[in-house]
Amino acid sequence: MNPEVIDDKISALSAKLPPSLVQDLKKKLDKLNKEGTLTQKQLDRILEETEKAYRAALVEPGEPVGIVAAQSIGEPGTQMTLRTFHYAGVAELNVTLGLPRLIEILDVRRTPSTPLMKIYLKGEYAKDPNKAKEVAYKIQMTMIEDVVTQFEIDLLNRQLVLFLNVRRLRQQGIKPIEVRDKIVSELGVEAVLDDSKIKVKPKEEAGLAMLRQLSSKIRSIPLRGVEGITRAVVRKEGGEHVILTEGSNLQKILEIEEVDKRRTTTNDIVEIEKVLGIEAARRAIIDEAMNTLQEQGLEVDVRHIMLVADMMTCTGRLRQIGRHGISGEKPSFLARAAFETTVQHLLEASLHGERDELKGVIENVIAGQTVPLGTGTVELRMRTHGSGNRDSESR
Repeated sequence: MNPEVIDDKISALSAKLPPSLVQDLKKKLDKLNKEGTLTQKQLDRILEETEKAYRAALVEPGEPVGIVAAQSIGEPGTQMTLRTFHYAGVAELNVTLGLPRLIEILDVRRTPSTPLMKIYLKGEYAKDPNKAKEVAYKIQMTMIEDVVTQFEIDLLNRQLVLFLNVRRLRQQGIKPIEVRDKIVSELGVEAVLDDSKIKVKPKEEAGLAMLRQLSSKIRSIPLRGVEGITRAVVRKEGGEHVILTEGSNLQKILEIEEVDKRRTTTNDIVEIEKVLGIEAARRAIIDEAMNTLQEQGLEVDVRHIMLVADMMTCTGRLRQIGRHGISGEKPSFLARAAFETTVQHLLEASLHGERDELKGVIENVIAGQTVPLGTGTVELRMRTHGSGNRDSESR
């Protein structure tokens, strides 16, 4: 079939379907056409059924999408587990999954219990495992205690002796002289490199207590790496190598030349919002929530999650679902009182003389009235001129 015929047909349909659906449809039709399995009759039928399926999936006017979304997420949520698992295929990394992770996402926790990053690499660094490991060592935070096998206090010479882990140093591409120089620059002490040992001596006379204190300070000196990244593991996915990290620092990671900035991500939604903005945070909420549900084998339509993400980000800042966010910011004091701290909300409303218009679901349930709900329900109002030139309103 002539490809132009397919393009014309799809163009005619593009006004009725969203762009993403049109693009996916065009790719699949082009593939079928190249395989020689697409006829004119089949093309017309596919386009007709696609439009019909899309219309059937649209929200009907009056449908209570908020309640449906809450039920669609809440019911599967009762089947979720409460454990922390190993990252799939990587025993070294732990990741919080199931209900605790979903709660973290919806509560917009400042720091996830197990912050993780997935770092994609550019060009040869993605193809060569050794080069990928070089970047991993560069990223992983390495302290001096990580490259020292033993700290020995030499009271006779009033000094501290560090026995270096030569194999670890060689593996991470760190020279012994770098360790010595770092100690000198950070603490202002005298340090002598002797083969695989570093002899550290304070400039003033040191006793046992001072040498122990010096040992503690040296252990915590950072040698290299990105702050917050405690572990980095290289893993092959498809035809490329990626780095999985324990800990997160999106801003610093994106500054590294070898990193593919377009695909690298973190599970810390607050950090994403700070570095990339509110739209990126919205996307992260959707992706993280869907991945959490799917990992548990639960099916929830993405549109329910999208509605929740929209509510959490529509003000231009991240808001949690709970009393410090969306639920606590409702204009109805009855709705706020029904969620948490009932007496406090009612007292504050009384003190400020608040008036409840009973426009929401919860407050009308409390008042025993018909619940006003339904997305897309339209009331048409028009102003007409009645007798005596007085305006009257009709519906």
